[in-house]
Amino acid sequence: MTGMTSTERPLLNRRLAEFGTTIFAEMSALAVATGAINLGQGFPDTDGPQEVREAAVRALRDGRGNQYPPGPGVPELRTAIAEHQLRRYGLAFEPDTEVLVTAGATEAIAAALLALVEPGDEVVALEPYYDSYAASIALAGGRRVPVTLRPHEGSFRLDLDELRAAVTDRTRLLLINTPHNPTGTVLTRAELAAIAELAVERDLLVVTDEVYEHLVFGDAEHVPLASFPGMRERTVTIGSAGKTFSFTGWKVGWVTASPELVGAVRSVKQFLTYVSSGPFQYAVAEALALPDSYFEDFRRSMLKRRDILAEGLTAAGFEVYEPAGTYFITTDIRPLGEKDGFAFCRALPERAGVVAVPNAVFYDDREAGAPFVRFAFCKREEVLREAAGRLRTM
Repeated sequence: MTGMTSTERPLLNRRLAEFGTTIFAEMSALAVATGAINLGQGFPDTDGPQEVREAAVRALRDGRGNQYPPGPGVPELRTAIAEHQLRRYGLAFEPDTEVLVTAGATEAIAAALLALVEPGDEVVALEPYYDSYAASIALAGGRRVPVTLRPHEGSFRLDLDELRAAVTDRTRLLLINTPHNPTGTVLTRAELAAIAELAVERDLLVVTDEVYEHLVFGDAEHVPLASFPGMRERTVTIGSAGKTFSFTGWKVGWVTASPELVGAVRSVKQFLTYVSSGPFQYAVAEALALPDSYFEDFRRSMLKRRDILAEGLTAAGFEVYEPAGTYFITTDIRPLGEKDGFAFCRALPERAGVVAVPNAVFYDDREAGAPFVRFAFCKREEVLREAAGRLRTM
C-alpha cells in the first residue's frame, strides 16, 4: 500500500492536507541530531516550583485523580481558576457552570472552534498565528481570514481598519491572541476596546487565547477581552498552567465563559480527551493560589532572560523586535543578508549550533513572513548567554 486507497482517495482528511509534521517537531529533532541549543520550541529547560511538584506527588499518593476525574475538571481546580480570574481581573465566573478544564490550551482551542464554527463560517484570526489555530479552523470546516500584524516602530501592530474590513456577513468568530505568539505584541486597552465594539456591533463570537497573561513587560498590561462591555456573554477565554508554572508536559488548560458557551465547548471536549491530567489538576489548583510574589518573580526572571537574548541577537546582527509579552523574540534576518527564514533555520544548527523557528509557518502569506525568525528565551540564563555567543560567530 502506497498511502492511497484503490479509489485514489488520500488517506488524510482533505481538510488537513496542507498540514504535515509541525515545525516544532522538525526543529526539535534537528536540535537533537546536531546537539544544537534549542531556542525553537517554547518549553522551559527547568521545572516549575518545587511545592507545585510536591502537590502533584501528594495527589498521586493520596489517590486523587488517578481514576477519571469529573468531565469539567476537578472542583478544586475549577474553583481556583474562578478565584484567579476574580482576584486578578475582577471577572466573576461560576466554577460549576462557567469553567472547563482541558488537555492544555491546544485542546481548548480545538474544542472551542469545533463547537462554535460550522462549514463555511469565516474565522478572522491575527496573523502570524499559532499553527493549531489554522488546523482547528480547517477541522471545523471554517474558512480562516487572516489580519496581519505588521512591523511598525520596533514592534508588530494591529491595523484596526484592516480588522474591521475583514469582517463580512459570513464571519462567525474572531480568534484573538494576546500576549501574542510569535510576535510578542500585547494588545493595548484601546485596541481591545475597538475589537470589543466590533464584536458587539457585528454580533460575533470571540475566542481569546491568553495563555501568556502573566508574561507582560515594561508598560504593557494584560487586559482580558471578556472584561469589556458586551463581551462577557460572547467570549471564550483560554488559559493554561504550562506557560505560567513551567510544567508544559502536564497539559492543563482551561476555558472560562458563559454557561452556554462552556456547555458547547464541553460537548466537543468530551469526545476528544473526555478527561486528562487527573493528579496534575490538584497541583495546578495549588499553583494558582500562589502569592502575587511568585508571579512577579516569574515575570522579572523572564524579563532578564529576554534582555540577555535580545542583546545577543542584536550583537549578532539581527533586527530585533523587542517583545512586550510572551517568551519569544521575533527577529528580521535581512540585515544578515538573508531573506528565507526556512533555509536560514535549517542551516543555523550547523552554522551556529542554535535552533530557531521560521515565522513563515505562522502565515497564510508565506512571503510576508519569510524574513522573520523566532527565538524562545524560556531557558536558563547560562544557556541563553551561550546561544548568544554562538550566534555572534556567524
